[in-house]
Amino acid sequence: MKVSLSKIAHARSGDKGDAANCGVIAYKEEWYPIIRDQLTAERVKEHFTGICLGPVDRYEMPNLWAVNFVLHETLGGGGTVSLKLDAQGKTVATAMLLMEIDVPDDLFA
Repeated sequence: MKVSLSKIAHARSGDKGDAANCGVIAYKEEWYPIIRDQLTAERVKEHFTGICLGPVDRYEMPNLWAVNFVLHETLGGGGTVSLKLDAQGKTVATAMLLMEIDVPDDLFA
């Protein structure tokens, strides 16, 4: 079944110059493989079409049950020069958690 990512993970985001940084952390260790397998750099890039204009880097952190993404060319130049409302990328995490992913039908049983 499809669920929003927010059902199995939480996220935190911020800025690194013109790049947004977003970590996605599974609520349970057994849910980490789901986010690890489905949250690819390509899928995240597609999810942020029109917002992320550069490449997306992905880093796995299995000891934290997390995947971290750096979305380059996302913040309009960065916090000190950007005219974007979210020049520090704080809402990227919320937007990421809206992504729909496939989970086993019995995941919440």
